[in-house]
Amino acid sequence: MPTVLIPLAQGCEELETVTLIDLLRRANIHVITASLDEKPVKCARDTVILADTTLAEVIEKDFDLLVLPGGLPGADNLNADSRIHQLINQQSKSNKLIGAICAAPKVLVTNGILDGKKATAYPSSLDLLDTSNITLTDAVVQVDGNIITSKGPGTAIDFALTLIELLLGNEAKLKVEEPLCRS
Repeated sequence: MPTVLIPLAQGCEELETVTLIDLLRRANIHVITASLDEKPVKCARDTVILADTTLAEVIEKDFDLLVLPGGLPGADNLNADSRIHQLINQQSKSNKLIGAICAAPKVLVTNGILDGKKATAYPSSLDLLDTSNITLTDAVVQVDGNIITSKGPGTAIDFALTLIELLLGNEAKLKVEEPLCRS
């Protein structure tokens, strides 16, 4: 069973966070949510989430996927935490999957992991960063090698389903998607 780490920063986007957790768990993927600190995570719109553990407790573990939810100031809080960059570098060295949605691709830009890659992000979230070495697309979900990015809260289901497909295959994705009644 694949293992996924979703770090939770204060101010994360709750729609993205809960959608990722829910759909990945529906696929029987082992999801670990880890807060950057020991406090309950107060999301961008004041929803409070209790993480499974803290980042300090799982920083040395291996994960098949590291996925960063967006939202502000959540993405900025992830970006300011050196342990997140350490995890990104570990995942990259092992050629394991790295995902980011909404404003969270800014963490990948800052890390340099998107250089030479295609990526998408929430419109304007990367405006203050140097993206000259990145091909920015308008895709709902952009996959380039082991990096998966997505545009925003409205694309969270598509993003989660893409992650399921990458981890478990199309059949598992369809098994999760069908009961969602998306069409």
